[in-house]
Amino acid sequence: MRMLWPIVRFEWRRMRRNFGPVFFALAFPVLMLCMFGGIYGNEPAPEFGGRGTVDMSVPAYLVLVVAVTGLMSFPLGLAEYRDRKVLKRFRATPVDASAFLIAQGLVNLALSLLGALLLVAAGYLFFGLHLPASPAAGAATAGALLLCALSMYALGGVVAAVARSERSAVAIANLVYFPMIFLSGATIPLQIFPDTMKTISAALPATYAVELLQHAWLDGPADVALDLGVLAGVVVLGTAAAARLFRWE
Repeated sequence: MRMLWPIVRFEWRRMRRNFGPVFFALAFPVLMLCMFGGIYGNEPAPEFGGRGTVDMSVPAYLVLVVAVTGLMSFPLGLAEYRDRKVLKRFRATPVDASAFLIAQGLVNLALSLLGALLLVAAGYLFFGLHLPASPAAGAATAGALLLCALSMYALGGVVAAVARSERSAVAIANLVYFPMIFLSGATIPLQIFPDTMKTISAALPATYAVELLQHAWLDGPADVALDLGVLAGVVVLGTAAAARLFRWE
């Protein structure tokens, strides 16, 4: 694994030239925040339990950040390397091909962290975002974000495993990604969804990620056992399925 860090540096340079993941991880959540924050501000609202729109939106938009890297960038990078025989070639060399999987994960996680920091900074500087009220709430938010990221990456690993080509990986990733972000409360608050849409959203792991992050950020008294259980189950089952189904060539 001594070659891991040179591969990580290569992947980071490659990522910086990839417009799609960089835009949707760094710019898109901030643009969403500026649009809805500019319309509604951050005044306390009864439908949000006395919280402001921005206070509710920022934890939800964090799911946007980890979803685009976990469900799009990570699996598409792996599918591209497999489709172009990169992994197959490196398996015949002293370089451990698994280093590319690890490097992809580390680079995408770093991009997620940068996107999360930019989003929180924009909310705080421009809209008076209320940060977690206590160190415990801050630690809970960090832990929730990590669990949410792992669940998205586990699903992304399944996408990379079942896709037979780079083109099919793009199609599958889009079919998974867009319902996740638009029907889970990550872009539009669940509180304004009709009952039918709420029923659909209950089947999406991203819904539980949004709820967990909002509860952690706002230090709410809600029971998060279901959220934790669903996301932990996704991590375990998704990782097992990806490891079982993944093909190097």
